[in-house]
Amino acid sequence: MRHPAREIEWASWMRAAIAGDSNAYHNLLTALTPHVRVMARRRCEQFGAPTSEAEDVVQEVLLAIHLKRGTWDPSRPLGPWISAMVRNKLVDSLRRRGKQAMVPLEDVIATLETDERISVSDRIDIEHILAKLKDPQRTIVQSISIEGSSVRETADRLKMTEGAVRVSLHRALKTLASLYGERAI
Repeated sequence: MRHPAREIEWASWMRAAIAGDSNAYHNLLTALTPHVRVMARRRCEQFGAPTSEAEDVVQEVLLAIHLKRGTWDPSRPLGPWISAMVRNKLVDSLRRRGKQAMVPLEDVIATLETDERISVSDRIDIEHILAKLKDPQRTIVQSISIEGSSVRETADRLKMTEGAVRVSLHRALKTLASLYGERAI
């Protein structure tokens, strides 16, 4: 990351969020979202994907940050962890659509160093939090972020527009962030 002060601030917010500080978590997501959006657009251009794909990737990355925040190693920089998520979510999206993406070897090496396995307790925690969401939000989050379906596939299955699915996913993310804050108290 080219901005070490920003990296330090974001990492500080992430540590505080993991410790249960909902204000720090809100600050982190608010600050990260535009950065993730820029990275997603650049990756779309790099992989030859339509830039319209970027917003889906942003939503999936924000949810992944929420669900996998416990896997981030606080002794390591946050920027590469986020960047790997953006790349992985875009590649997953392209793969679902039947497109092949060429990923630079350096990016793969960075990913190999992370452990993205979800423990049994994390799975139980995820299920417990998702159970608090109302339908269709719960179904949308499960479909897109857990099952790996695209926004289009989810919209078709639920007989909703893609825009409505994106809005619902965004609202679900806000609800999850709020629930996370309540759990931390």
